[in-house]
Amino acid sequence: MTLPLEIRQDGRLLRITFARTADCGVSDSMATALANAVLAAHETSDAVLLRSAGPDFCTGRVRDAAGPPATEAYERRPEYDPVFNSYKALRAAQVPVVAAIEGRAMGYGTAVAALCDVSIASETARFNIPEIEHGVMPTMVMSALYDRLNRNAILWMAYSGRFIDANRAMQYGLVSDVVPAADLDAEAEAYCAMLLGRPRPAIRGLKEYLRVAPGMDEQGAIDYARSLHSMVNTATAMKRKH
Repeated sequence: MTLPLEIRQDGRLLRITFARTADCGVSDSMATALANAVLAAHETSDAVLLRSAGPDFCTGRVRDAAGPPATEAYERRPEYDPVFNSYKALRAAQVPVVAAIEGRAMGYGTAVAALCDVSIASETARFNIPEIEHGVMPTMVMSALYDRLNRNAILWMAYSGRFIDANRAMQYGLVSDVVPAADLDAEAEAYCAMLLGRPRPAIRGLKEYLRVAPGMDEQGAIDYARSLHSMVNTATAMKRKH
């Protein structure tokens, strides 16, 4: 039986696959399982590779609950926790999360692509924020994008609901690299293999700094860099030949 979210340990690489192939959506329970997996990844892994079973990376969030959402604000708000918690987990994960993106990344899929530390997109991938077309203000997605993309790019996507191609997504800062569709798997595997060959303290320290420093003032960010630089570069693992 194929689970909607497949999680497999492969040496020091944790492989996570969106495998709800009927509609390529991500349910609330899948988002919760994703959050739990990436938050614990450092216990067994030096990197995470996130991809889909195809043909699309993610066509958006799917509610687990039957029936309509709650009609009262304070009753409805917890229904969104799986989404917001998965966003928070991707930011807080202690090891890099690499995404391999093919097909459509819609709404939640666009948010996840932006939140991963490195996102490698097929040249045929497409991205959009379609919520406003369904009468929903897309602030959930925007909470994942506000510090990833520039303001004009976010609003263009959120107002229009239109798809952008992979090259424009890279121009916007939504993805890290665009590769031929036939090379996507190989490029993602090669990038993860490279990460696994890097010193673990440096890999974790780089992510920690970029998670914390943007919220500091200039002097705090400089002081934090000095402290982290000294701490990481004195680690035994940094002195080994790689």
